[in-house]
Amino acid sequence: MIHAVVFRDFRGQIKKFRIIGHSDYEEAGRDIVCAAVSAITQTAVLGLIDVVGIKVDYQQKKGNVECVITEEISAVDREKVTIVLETMVCGLKSIQAGYSEY
Repeated sequence: MIHAVVFRDFRGQIKKFRIIGHSDYEEAGRDIVCAAVSAITQTAVLGLIDVVGIKVDYQQKKGNVECVITEEISAVDREKVTIVLETMVCGLKSIQAGYSEY
Protein backbone atom coordinates (compact mmCIF):
# COMPACT_ATOMS: atom_id res chain seq x y z
CA MET A 1 0.00 0.00 0.00
CA ILE A 2 1.17 3.53 -0.77
CA HIS A 3 1.05 6.08 2.05
CA ALA A 4 1.21 9.79 1.34
CA VAL A 5 1.98 12.05 4.29
CA VAL A 6 1.67 15.82 3.95
CA PHE A 7 3.26 18.02 6.60
CA ARG A 8 1.83 21.50 7.12
CA ASP A 9 3.07 24.49 9.06
CA PHE A 10 1.03 26.38 11.68
CA ARG A 11 -0.75 28.30 8.88
CA GLY A 12 -1.80 25.09 7.15
CA GLN A 13 0.65 25.53 4.29
CA ILE A 14 2.43 22.44 2.98
CA LYS A 15 6.10 22.43 3.97
CA LYS A 16 6.96 18.79 3.21
CA PHE A 17 5.52 15.62 1.76
CA ARG A 18 6.55 11.99 1.86
CA ILE A 19 5.32 9.09 -0.27
CA ILE A 20 6.13 5.63 1.07
CA GLY A 21 5.45 2.10 -0.18
CA HIS A 22 4.23 0.26 -3.23
CA SER A 23 0.67 -0.33 -4.35
CA ASP A 24 1.07 -3.95 -5.47
CA TYR A 25 -1.74 -3.30 -7.94
CA GLU A 26 0.32 -5.05 -10.62
CA GLU A 27 3.88 -6.23 -11.13
CA ALA A 28 6.64 -3.65 -11.27
CA GLY A 29 6.66 -1.84 -14.60
CA ARG A 30 2.95 -2.48 -15.15
CA ASP A 31 1.56 -0.90 -11.99
CA ILE A 32 -0.72 1.98 -13.00
CA VAL A 33 -1.29 3.11 -9.41
CA CYS A 34 2.43 3.49 -8.70
CA ALA A 35 2.92 5.15 -12.07
CA ALA A 36 0.13 7.65 -11.40
CA VAL A 37 1.42 8.54 -7.93
CA SER A 38 4.96 8.90 -9.28
CA ALA A 39 3.83 11.10 -12.17
CA ILE A 40 1.84 13.40 -9.90
CA THR A 41 4.57 13.81 -7.30
CA GLN A 42 7.39 14.22 -9.81
CA THR A 43 5.37 16.78 -11.75
CA ALA A 44 4.78 18.73 -8.53
CA VAL A 45 8.51 18.73 -7.75
CA LEU A 46 9.34 19.86 -11.29
CA GLY A 47 6.72 22.59 -10.98
CA LEU A 48 8.32 23.85 -7.78
CA ILE A 49 11.82 23.85 -9.26
CA ASP A 50 11.29 24.78 -12.92
CA VAL A 51 8.11 26.87 -12.83
CA VAL A 52 8.08 28.50 -9.41
CA GLY A 53 11.87 28.63 -9.31
CA ILE A 54 12.53 27.59 -5.73
CA LYS A 55 15.01 25.14 -4.27
CA VAL A 56 13.70 22.00 -2.60
CA ASP A 57 15.32 19.12 -0.80
CA TYR A 58 14.11 16.17 -2.88
CA GLN A 59 15.13 12.59 -2.27
CA GLN A 60 13.87 9.56 -4.12
CA LYS A 61 14.68 5.97 -3.26
CA LYS A 62 12.82 2.84 -4.24
CA GLY A 63 9.42 3.09 -2.61
CA ASN A 64 10.20 6.34 -0.77
CA VAL A 65 10.00 9.95 -1.92
CA GLU A 66 10.42 13.03 0.22
CA CYS A 67 10.30 16.71 -0.69
CA VAL A 68 10.93 19.60 1.68
CA ILE A 69 10.50 23.30 0.98
CA THR A 70 13.92 24.30 2.30
CA GLU A 71 14.04 28.05 2.03
CA GLU A 72 12.20 31.10 3.16
CA ILE A 73 10.22 32.28 0.18
CA SER A 74 8.32 35.41 -0.71
CA ALA A 75 4.56 35.65 -0.28
CA VAL A 76 4.15 35.53 -4.07
CA ASP A 77 6.24 32.36 -4.35
CA ARG A 78 4.44 30.84 -1.34
CA GLU A 79 1.15 31.32 -3.16
CA LYS A 80 2.56 29.54 -6.22
CA VAL A 81 3.97 26.73 -4.06
CA THR A 82 0.56 26.33 -2.44
CA ILE A 83 -1.15 26.05 -5.82
CA VAL A 84 1.31 23.41 -7.04
CA LEU A 85 1.24 21.31 -3.86
CA GLU A 86 -2.50 21.53 -3.23
CA THR A 87 -3.03 20.44 -6.84
CA MET A 88 -0.75 17.47 -6.13
CA VAL A 89 -2.86 16.63 -3.06
CA CYS A 90 -6.04 16.78 -5.19
CA GLY A 91 -4.49 14.36 -7.67
CA LEU A 92 -3.41 11.96 -4.93
CA LYS A 93 -6.87 12.09 -3.34
CA SER A 94 -8.39 11.26 -6.72
CA ILE A 95 -6.17 8.18 -6.99
CA GLN A 96 -7.09 7.25 -3.42
CA ALA A 97 -10.80 7.49 -4.27
CA GLY A 98 -10.46 5.12 -7.19
CA TYR A 99 -7.85 2.73 -5.78
CA SER A 100 -8.17 3.04 -1.98
CA GLU A 101 -7.15 -0.55 -1.33
CA TYR A 102 -3.76 0.14 -2.94
